[in-house]
Amino acid sequence: MKDKFIDTNLLVYLFSDDKKASSVNTLIKKHFSSILISSQVLGELFNVLTRKNIRTSSEARNIVEELVRHFEVAPVRNDTVIHAMRINEATGFSYWDSLVVATALDNGCNVLYSEDLQHGQVIEGQLKIINPFK
Repeated sequence: MKDKFIDTNLLVYLFSDDKKASSVNTLIKKHFSSILISSQVLGELFNVLTRKNIRTSSEARNIVEELVRHFEVAPVRNDTVIHAMRINEATGFSYWDSLVVATALDNGCNVLYSEDLQHGQVIEGQLKIINPFK
């Protein structure tokens, strides 16, 4: 069962020269069979890697293609967009963070690994935010 969701920020570390890359790599290896990512996260990853000149467009595309081959990718559905707006209203998260949360929830995840949200917070009684660097 895919019950752990990884946010874009962690994948950016994985494909950069950041010192946090090894921690993210360990996390992914430990939970590989239970990790879900979304089409939104893949698009954001490509955008950050190219916009911040971490990787060339071709390298970033190859990274995204590799992730698609190895991980289950959840699409962003119409009902998930509506759910994200409700999460935004309830939590004050940005719309894009709310969409990550909604996608994780709508796919039955119970853990969201992210550095950008409040560590330990539980959303809708189901999804716990974990900052793996804490």
